[in-house]
Amino acid sequence: MVTIFLQILIAFLIINTGNSKNLPSTVLIFGDSTMDTGNNNYIKTILKGNFLPYGQNFPGNVPPTGRFSNGKLVPDILASALGIKDKVPPFLDPNLSDEELVSGVCFASAGSGWDDLTTLMTKVITADKQIDMFKDYIKRVKGIVGDEKKGMKIINDALVVISSGTNDFGYNFYGIPTRRFQYTVDRYQDFLLLRLQSFVKALYDLGCRRMLVAGLPPMGCLPLQMTAKFQNPLDRKCLEDQNSESKAYNDKLSNLINQLQTLLPHSKIFYADIYSPLLDMIQNPKKYGFVETKKGCCGTGLLEVAFLCNPTRPVCQNPSQFIFWDSLHPTQSAYEFLTKQFVTETIPKMSFGETL
Repeated sequence: MVTIFLQILIAFLIINTGNSKNLPSTVLIFGDSTMDTGNNNYIKTILKGNFLPYGQNFPGNVPPTGRFSNGKLVPDILASALGIKDKVPPFLDPNLSDEELVSGVCFASAGSGWDDLTTLMTKVITADKQIDMFKDYIKRVKGIVGDEKKGMKIINDALVVISSGTNDFGYNFYGIPTRRFQYTVDRYQDFLLLRLQSFVKALYDLGCRRMLVAGLPPMGCLPLQMTAKFQNPLDRKCLEDQNSESKAYNDKLSNLINQLQTLLPHSKIFYADIYSPLLDMIQNPKKYGFVETKKGCCGTGLLEVAFLCNPTRPVCQNPSQFIFWDSLHPTQSAYEFLTKQFVTETIPKMSFGETL
């Protein structure tokens, strides 16, 4: 199924760009658990996904990799569709080859966010630390290719994918409402977007020119958020107030990215809408082959996530029929549909193969 899916994506790309050479040869990933391909395995934190049932459907029958899903994440699916490699390794893996480094790595950390308060309790990798890791990466790449200009060209031509922010609202605003005592939701959105803007500017100053920045999902439709609100597990529905706030944040983000595109010369920065396609999957599941939209595949699907989704918990028989793997994270099948939109609509506009 995955192979056919990726072949279709590659065909779309070649048709839209006119040439398979007009595609990136390096991917660089930043963000949270939707992007983390295993960095948290190498730090002291409770937020790990390197045990079953996480990764039970990952290709190759390998041990759990630390990805918070049943299989591949967007970075892996995207890199495969671009013909770069089958999976994107975490930067903190001490056994990375030169080839793996040059073709791209992941700096994301499960549990991270734009707000440093988000990472205070879980001790995961902050956004600023991800930038520091990227600086180390640049030095290593320059050492591998042996030339300053060649090294910077790899960075200039790379596809950068950024996805974060969900944990900030889930932990600090809707969960333990620390920030809700300090900010209105409107002001907290602005606070986070200011941090995001600084992050994008830092990447630009380090040489990144082509960036894809994801917005928030429909937060009110995440199984864990619904469980926290409704007492009856059989009578749960999307929380319209949280969805409305997610959409408002995304509208601001889209406008911010348009401004950054203008302010940062020779850049191609695009907003990646994950809200609309994920909500469409939830509202029209049969169109995508899904059956279950309100709970995850792991355990009861109502609360299980991270260490609560463990080898003692039962899992559903057909994960591909579930939108969510645990109470927060999509299945590989859902990630595939999300990736298709980026590949077919956005990446062809990023002018790979051209000098910006």
